[in-house]
Amino acid sequence: MRNLKLLKCLSSVELQSPGSPQCFSVRTDTGSLLISSQFSITEYDPPTGQVLNEVSLTSEDYLPEDGQGVVVGIQDLPDQESVCVATSRGDVVLYNLSTNQLECVGTVDSGLTAMSWSPDQEVVVFCTGQETIILMTKDFEPITEVDIHQNEFGEGARKVRVWNRECVLQATSEAVNGLEQPLCWKPSGSLIASSQRHPNKHSVVFMEKNGLLHGDFTLPFAKEKVKELLWNSDSSVLAVWLEDMNPGEDGKRNTYIQLWTVGNYHWYLKQSLHFGNDPLKAPACLCWDPEKPLRLHLLTRAWASYTYDWGWCTDRSPGDDSQDNANVAVIDGDKVLVTTFRQCVVPPPMCSYELQLPAAVNMVTFHSQPQRTNELAALTADSRLHIYGRVEVEGHVISLCHSPKSDTLALQLEDGQIRRVHCGKGMLSSVKGFILYFYPPYNLFVKDDGCFINLYPSLKYPSMETHVASNVSSFVVYDEFLLLTTHAHTCRCLHLATMSLKDLKAALSSEATQNDESTRRVERGSRIVTVVPQDTRLILQMPRGNLETIHHRALVLAQLRKWLDDLKFRDAFECMRKLRINLNLIYDHNPKVFLENVETFLNQIDSINNVNLFLTELKEDDTTKTMYPNPASAACQSASASGADGKKKVDTICDALRSAMETLDPLKFCLCILTSHVRKTTPELEIALQKVHELRVNPPSEKNAVSAEEALKYLLFLVNVNELYEHSLGTYDFDLVLMVAEKSQKDPKEYLPFLNMLKTLEPNYQRYTIDKHLKRYKKALHHLSKCGEEHFTEVLNLVKDQRLYTEALQLYPAESQQYKMLSVAYAEHLVEQQQAEQAGLLLWRCGEMPRALQAFVSCTSWRHALAVAVHIPLPPEQLAQLARDLDCEEAISALIEGAAWEEALRLIYLYSRQDIAETHLKPALLEAHSNQLTFLESQKTLFTRHKNRLVVVREQKEKARLELLDAELYSEASSVLTGSRIGSKYSQSNSRISKALCKEIHSLLKALVLFQFDTLASSLQTNYSELLQLIEKGIPEIWQEGLQQGQTPITGPNSTANSIMASFQQPRPSAVPQQDAEILIRPKMRQSVKWKLCMLK
Repeated sequence: MRNLKLLKCLSSVELQSPGSPQCFSVRTDTGSLLISSQFSITEYDPPTGQVLNEVSLTSEDYLPEDGQGVVVGIQDLPDQESVCVATSRGDVVLYNLSTNQLECVGTVDSGLTAMSWSPDQEVVVFCTGQETIILMTKDFEPITEVDIHQNEFGEGARKVRVWNRECVLQATSEAVNGLEQPLCWKPSGSLIASSQRHPNKHSVVFMEKNGLLHGDFTLPFAKEKVKELLWNSDSSVLAVWLEDMNPGEDGKRNTYIQLWTVGNYHWYLKQSLHFGNDPLKAPACLCWDPEKPLRLHLLTRAWASYTYDWGWCTDRSPGDDSQDNANVAVIDGDKVLVTTFRQCVVPPPMCSYELQLPAAVNMVTFHSQPQRTNELAALTADSRLHIYGRVEVEGHVISLCHSPKSDTLALQLEDGQIRRVHCGKGMLSSVKGFILYFYPPYNLFVKDDGCFINLYPSLKYPSMETHVASNVSSFVVYDEFLLLTTHAHTCRCLHLATMSLKDLKAALSSEATQNDESTRRVERGSRIVTVVPQDTRLILQMPRGNLETIHHRALVLAQLRKWLDDLKFRDAFECMRKLRINLNLIYDHNPKVFLENVETFLNQIDSINNVNLFLTELKEDDTTKTMYPNPASAACQSASASGADGKKKVDTICDALRSAMETLDPLKFCLCILTSHVRKTTPELEIALQKVHELRVNPPSEKNAVSAEEALKYLLFLVNVNELYEHSLGTYDFDLVLMVAEKSQKDPKEYLPFLNMLKTLEPNYQRYTIDKHLKRYKKALHHLSKCGEEHFTEVLNLVKDQRLYTEALQLYPAESQQYKMLSVAYAEHLVEQQQAEQAGLLLWRCGEMPRALQAFVSCTSWRHALAVAVHIPLPPEQLAQLARDLDCEEAISALIEGAAWEEALRLIYLYSRQDIAETHLKPALLEAHSNQLTFLESQKTLFTRHKNRLVVVREQKEKARLELLDAELYSEASSVLTGSRIGSKYSQSNSRISKALCKEIHSLLKALVLFQFDTLASSLQTNYSELLQLIEKGIPEIWQEGLQQGQTPITGPNSTANSIMASFQQPRPSAVPQQDAEILIRPKMRQSVKWKLCMLK
């Protein structure tokens, strides 16, 4: 759905030469024109208007001087820096552009009628006057010569013959009535274009290389003659050169050039150039530029030169409001095909409606003033501007643009003049004082900050512009977004409002991440047609011409945010549901605004199913941080995992919606209210079932109200039927239980006997049975406590089984017998949990003094034990013995805590307290073993780290010492001295620690072996031994020989200069005080300390 827009027309009338142009070629390396006439060859540069070279063809008798000579072909040969010219006399001439010399490379006696080079310029073909074809190499070596008319195929006009590269006849078409002489092979593909005249129409036909017809299109005129057909270099445009067959009253013929393109198997007339009936202004020859596909060169008979540069553009309405219909206008001859993509997506060549104009249309544009962007203006080939009327324009218009501020339409003529049309008045005026220069972009957009965004057909762009990306195939700017397609078959959507030019360049040069919403894959060769304003639709056109509508994620999210900001919840909801956007975004976009407008949300949605859908999709994640991050996140409030009052997000939404629904219409939103209970973080199934029960007891009288049956059926859809059956039991409503059971797949034999049994029980015991069945033990305990003393045994068993001691104590008075029995049971449980002191307090409180005393004694709580003993009271002898026993136990505990294992064992056996060995000693031994292993491992790591650090420090100091041979040479000694002093103190401290540690480990090893913990003892002995070996191996590295004694310079009669300097360079410590002299002495490991157990080896 693209049109050809004239970007630039360069004209020159300065070239003057005898005769008239007959044919010309474009010089590939310079872009100049090589023109041949009846007299000469001229090299002309259109941009500068200068003649670069010129050589006569008549001076060397290649053409006659009377001007009757004909040049049948000319071709630029860049590899040879020459031009090949063929004349009708039969001469083939090479014109060397470097030396400006002519050379005849061959002559055909019968003359020549045509010359054509292959695209790779390896072979050349000549047609002779004897109707033969001569095939030569590029060095003009003959390859073969064949007859055009071969007898085996029969004679006859209007046939197309195809030869291969070796000049072997491949195919001859059948006789085609009305076939005309123009032939042009499509550069990309295997089609040959020609023209055919019918009795009632004139067509351009296409043939395959086997001679079979393959499509056609009808020319809009029936009285013209097709002089020539020309494909451009990329086969996207076909130029048709037409001339009137019958002259006018003045005997002159009109001349036209039409540019045709194809899309979706339909041929469109995109440009029509009218040259009038003046013979001097009529085209003499034309050709496409070989390098730039959309550049056309033309020469008139009066030597006027025209260079047209076209570009592809999509003419779309520029509005960004909902009134704009997202119009796209397609030029098709004298029609403008308009498609309104807001209403429908119509594949071309069809359209929403078409505008019929009196002449072929060359340009079209839309009004850019808001509320009027659906209006358009069209410029026809007869220089008429159609804006709900007509305005005569003198001159050739090459560009037009509408100004929304002044409501005028600006036109640029080919001579650079600017004309202004007042749209409201239809008046035409001139604008003077400035000249506009138009570069050839495909599209142009002006940002608010003054930056221009252009798309050029190649890497050649104006020097004052910044190259942003080189792989863009189409783009459009909508609102704050730049949407573009790339040659990598992706569609990018970039947020211009938050991006600088540098950011834009970086984004286009980098690959998109996996979850990048700005990028999506598209079909190969896709191009952007338009964006529907205030919508999410992006229209793409495929290479074959069909259309595709996509909803780019970035556009969708931007539009959703706008709708949510404007409180258009219905539009946002429908779009999200259709495009499968997570509905949590409705809340997450701005939680505060949503909660303040819950009733607005419900009124706009106004659908029970949609509200239920929203509730069922709720989750705790914040979609603005996970799935849909906002590029302008600072502008909006983001949701948190929990609400402002600390409630979770799902609970907050469910409560807010339920409150609003109960206010608006609880009967209408009955199912939604049930959903809000079920969807909470902890489902409130009992409340939901209770509401169903209320509907059953008091059925609503309204006509469209939800019945209990419908509500229950809906609940079964949300919740597993077995789970709902269990919760219905918890309501203690057997009628409701039966309703749920009947909706389930349960066999009545499974639940009816159980329900019938429950109905026979006393109400409190009935509820206890139900709660116990549902494993709601706290409620079961509450109901069972009300069943009387005869069921207290069950209470006690339930409390013990489920450990509900604290809850049970709250259900009975402190002075009751039940309270005392529960306290005793609780105390027994605490004793089992090694909480004897708390058990003693419970027993003491409920009057169980002997058992309380026993508990206090077991945990050596001597103060409590003595207090209870006096309270009982115990006889003086027993009280004294108790005091002695408690004193002994305390002593043993203190010895165990201080790791005095041997003394603790002595007292244990002295006072026959072997029980303490099990309760205190053995656990303490295991804990001491674990602590020692942890300590040894940490010391090993610490020693290794400090030793490695010392090596690094010494290397750094040695490097610094070698670089500085001055007084600072001896600084290392002082540094090492300081470090050694610290190390010495540390080592002395560790030495003392190591002595005590040896004794501790030796004592611990003996205690572990005594109680048969041989494996643990062996592991401890191995670890400590490894640590000692590590320290012993590290001593020589830490206390090196150079630190143990000072060194003095070697002098005397036997010394040399080198030896004296070497002695000066050796590090030596300064004089140290006497008390620090020991720091330089290497410590020795004490091997005399025997700590190992031989039995563990």
